[in-house]
Amino acid sequence: MEDHKIRTYLNARINKGGVARIVIERTLGKLIITIHTSKPGIIIGKGGQEVDRIKEELKKLTGNNDVQINIMEIRRPELNAQIVGESIARQIEGRVSYKRAIKMAITTAMRMGAEGIKIKASGRLGGAEIARSEEIKQGRTPLHTFRMDIDYASVYAMTVYGKIGLKIWICKGEVLGERELNPNLNSGATDRRGVQGEERRERPGGDRRGGGDRRGGGSGDRRGGGGRGQGAPRANKD
Repeated sequence: MEDHKIRTYLNARINKGGVARIVIERTLGKLIITIHTSKPGIIIGKGGQEVDRIKEELKKLTGNNDVQINIMEIRRPELNAQIVGESIARQIEGRVSYKRAIKMAITTAMRMGAEGIKIKASGRLGGAEIARSEEIKQGRTPLHTFRMDIDYASVYAMTVYGKIGLKIWICKGEVLGERELNPNLNSGATDRRGVQGEERRERPGGDRRGGGDRRGGGSGDRRGGGGRGQGAPRANKD
């Protein structure tokens, strides 16, 4: 319950800080809060004044005097589903066409190396009288493959004609090694995708395209005609 209060407070307090995830850890009376953000400068503030102010406010909220705040920067916010969703929601609230905002986000994510992205918008799209759902996607987002690294987020935009719900799926590639379970490590996707690419390149060349043995062996025997032999002339009917 207290974790929910902390998350609600931080999301309202730093709503323009590009917060993607808030991880809360408790150890022997100590409260450690890790904020994953694409704009660490806004949260830290000038000379660290803003983060100290947030720390004091959290001490009053939780009643715990031992509060530690860690700020982790997201290097590629274009591949984070939560940040992408909030960016689209802010644009829709600013009267930008929802199709334009979604297509721009998809183009940017694919340019940054995503294997696929799918965005679903629901509600009174464009101020229409009847609510509907629209889905725009590019690339592949296989939701039934366990080893795919897919980031998901659900956000909403508050408009004058009601709520517009957004669901975002971003596929970052396959996880072929051990999956990193620490929620504070967010750089694993880049390394995993690089390893996966190397393994993929090695496999087809070594195993499948080596099927040249099949072609060479099969065609040599068949064209040679087995027992006929190429040098033996055909019998002349005349």
